[in-house]
Amino acid sequence: MKTPTCFALMGLLILFSCKSKEEKTRMPKQYTIEQLYKNLSIWGSNFNRDETRVLVNSNQTGIFNVYELNIADTTLAPLTKSTKESFYAIDYLYGSNKFLYSSDQGGNENSHIYLMKKGDTLTRDLTPWPNSNNSFYGWSDDKKSMYVLSNKRDAKFFDLWKLDTTKWVPVLFYRNDSNLNISGVSRSEKFIALTRSITTDKNEMYVFNRATKKMIRISNDNEAQWGPQAFEKNDKYFYYTTNDSSEFSYLVKYDLEIGQKTKVYEDKWDVGGMGLSENEKYRLIFVNEDGKNKIVIQDHQTGQPVSIPTIKDGDILGAQFSLSEKNLLLTVGSSTSPQNLYAYNMENKTLKRLTSSLNSEIDENDLAKAEVVRFKSFDGKEIPAIYYKPLQAGKDNKVGALVWVHGGPGGQSRIGFSNGIQYLVNHGYAVLAVNNRGSSGYGRTFYKMDNKDHGYGDLKDCVWAKKWLAQQDYIDSSAIGIYGGSYGGCMVLNALCSYPDEFKAGVDLFGVANWMRTLKSIPPYWESFKKALYEEMGDPYSADSVLLKATSPLYNYQKINKPLIVFQGANDVRVLKVESDEIVEGVKKNGVPVEYVVFADEGHGFQKKENQITTSKRTLEFLDKYLKTKEQK
Repeated sequence: MKTPTCFALMGLLILFSCKSKEEKTRMPKQYTIEQLYKNLSIWGSNFNRDETRVLVNSNQTGIFNVYELNIADTTLAPLTKSTKESFYAIDYLYGSNKFLYSSDQGGNENSHIYLMKKGDTLTRDLTPWPNSNNSFYGWSDDKKSMYVLSNKRDAKFFDLWKLDTTKWVPVLFYRNDSNLNISGVSRSEKFIALTRSITTDKNEMYVFNRATKKMIRISNDNEAQWGPQAFEKNDKYFYYTTNDSSEFSYLVKYDLEIGQKTKVYEDKWDVGGMGLSENEKYRLIFVNEDGKNKIVIQDHQTGQPVSIPTIKDGDILGAQFSLSEKNLLLTVGSSTSPQNLYAYNMENKTLKRLTSSLNSEIDENDLAKAEVVRFKSFDGKEIPAIYYKPLQAGKDNKVGALVWVHGGPGGQSRIGFSNGIQYLVNHGYAVLAVNNRGSSGYGRTFYKMDNKDHGYGDLKDCVWAKKWLAQQDYIDSSAIGIYGGSYGGCMVLNALCSYPDEFKAGVDLFGVANWMRTLKSIPPYWESFKKALYEEMGDPYSADSVLLKATSPLYNYQKINKPLIVFQGANDVRVLKVESDEIVEGVKKNGVPVEYVVFADEGHGFQKKENQITTSKRTLEFLDKYLKTKEQK
């Protein structure tokens, strides 16, 4: 039995706890969107040959250009100076002062690969094939050729081409006429890893022997996902991930000589990927741990863990070994800071920070740290979400909120830095980024829960997310809106249609408005994935059209009675501009306030800082006008 002294002590503890909680509520310094977009987005592609420099991307000029980062003094030297299109670094050309980068035109997704010499202004298109989508697929073992995935021969299929690095003459390395996805080439070029999509929950995986022309099937008939990862250089072992007979993916080693399979690594979360260092001293394993990246480094021969320093308040998002395996390039970020690059020397155990991406005008303590929360949905299912609570939010200072819906279907909101989210939270809006049923990263059962149920169970998860927000004593329950892009944008529109009294306003970024048209007009190079997409979403050429029409906002816009703002890229090939045009036109007929912003130089997702700033600024103005209550204003 507790004594009165114990009860008194408990009371003091409760009082102290409450006082501490109250003290944490404060008004942070508020930043302009321009200040936040002075933050840099930066990532590294690879070390140069002597490992004194790193080829990187940065958007410090407003769009992405290629730079060279000097490890000794951490200076950045621009290598490209584009003012119109974003250029993305690929790699140095081995043994030279040239480098590769990729770029498309205005977001049309027809990327080409370019060669440029440091200090020069001339550039060479190595893939000058009209209306083709081209991507770098690695170097040959001797570094004298590169592989390119391209649909130049047939718009529907990606072949693998090999280009020598002297004359750059393309030679067809693997012709793809069977809706296959090319997923890896062995160092000897003897084997090619291939996959075929069946559904979004099931695929097939093969290894093709180029010498014997034999196709080895490694997958089985179970409903499972299979992901090729790496070949060992001696062609003895092939590594892949799979969730066969498991909720989560794990890493497997396959003996190419005898066909034996051995589980190498598993976790209580999905093993998302694996890679080998150049001489196979190390292996890197990537784990999707509850919406956050975890990296495991092992000695490849023994499987023993290799430790690297812990970086305070930082999450390692990516890691890459240099060719010598002496240096490790780390990409580190958090929810309150854009990602930065670090170099770690494996021999002398020294860690060096190479970049400072957060604008010096911003105090990181004034930004909101993301946390993982879970709430019960309509059927009792526990739904995970990433939550950003404004520092100024409290019982005596209630704030508005947004349910944030990721893209997809099948995407995932993860802990990480977002200028747009931090801007809204800094200005007093809580953001709950929902990982509704059907999101990846939470097991195969959860992932398939929305199959041919889009606009129903997944949408209800968003509504119950709103209910969770409304229960928080620092949230103004009458000032909750919904925000999303692409698939998430469709969820925004459907929420306003199907639950017209739940959300006070909607923010739609290039959201699908007509599933029938979107599924019929997907880019030709999605051919290998089209059948799987139809299996999940519905076939627009079948009886599924009834379901697709029922969940297409364009056929239900008459029910929308809350303010809406729509953002769209004119060059979007995934969600055509006509989708947004028609939904805006339709909702205007309802006499509802509608704002429409079209970017003439963007595709599916906005890459230019100027347009990102406009999107965030217009969103906050819209929310302040239509979401805030009189008390908040």
